[in-house]
Amino acid sequence: MRSWARPRSLEFTVMSDFVEFRHLKYIAAIAETTNISRAAEQLYIAQPPLSRQIRELEDALGLRIFQRKPDGVCMTAAGQMIAAYAQEAIRLRDEICRLAAAVHRGEFPDLRIGFSCFVNPRILRSLSDAYMTLFPGCRIQFSSGDPSHVLRCMEEKNLDGALLPLPIPGEDWVVEQVESSPLVVCMKADDPLAQHSEVAAIELARKLKIFRNPESHPAAHKRLMEMLAEIGVYPEVTNLVATPTDIQWMVKAGYGLALIDNETALDPALTTRPIAGVHWTADTAFAHRNRAEHLALPILIRHLRKLRDAKPKRRPVHAVGSNAKQPYLPGIAI
Repeated sequence: MRSWARPRSLEFTVMSDFVEFRHLKYIAAIAETTNISRAAEQLYIAQPPLSRQIRELEDALGLRIFQRKPDGVCMTAAGQMIAAYAQEAIRLRDEICRLAAAVHRGEFPDLRIGFSCFVNPRILRSLSDAYMTLFPGCRIQFSSGDPSHVLRCMEEKNLDGALLPLPIPGEDWVVEQVESSPLVVCMKADDPLAQHSEVAAIELARKLKIFRNPESHPAAHKRLMEMLAEIGVYPEVTNLVATPTDIQWMVKAGYGLALIDNETALDPALTTRPIAGVHWTADTAFAHRNRAEHLALPILIRHLRKLRDAKPKRRPVHAVGSNAKQPYLPGIAI
């Protein structure tokens, strides 16, 4: 008779299947109280069965979750990991149950999202698709406007969240970066600069003349001017636009060069080139008030974070300064 050794990966899967949701509740309660007796009281169960089930779980997993002491228990390193997962799982379960109950009662409000026209439409579609997948049958409303206007609407609680170019000024927002793409020079396809693989700063200084109106997003304009100054470019801000379409029209008409998101859909008469020596990005973020009032926001944001983290990492970008409230390197929208 030939013996068969169970693969370690399969062995762990079988052991981890032993973990039920009640075990996670037990672990979270013990981690919170650091005492099995107090945890049992909190859970409305007797202490001996609780201790027995934790020991059985530890034996099944082949590891110690708690270290027993005369005055209570403390978490092992492995136990700390499991407890963190347990607490998150319980919170997610409570959120889902609350959301499902609201949908059942017909009390689930429409999600109102503001956005800037400089946000790539693909990101809007991604947000809409994610929402419809997570909350089927629930409605989402979109409202466009300049970042300054959109932020005022959020302050007045007329919007639940917004997709906007970074940086987003103020301390009242939770900001989650969802997209980052290279910032490139937009020019006519027959421009002599198009014969080169990149645009030198000295050429950019002479011909960069088309900009988004600074009043529509003052923080982004200030950021852009700082970055340009670092490479010795001090442009004439002579042609101001309100939309990406206006930018492309002005470039085609010969009013100068512009900076755009590399993923912008281009007119066939136009092309783009990177700026020599720098790696700048146009970054987009989802923002909402510090206290997320719409029921769907916590789950939607976690989903957006997963989508962002699943994308291939880009090389580091050029940055000026930092912002503790917005941990990502702040990109710009011209």
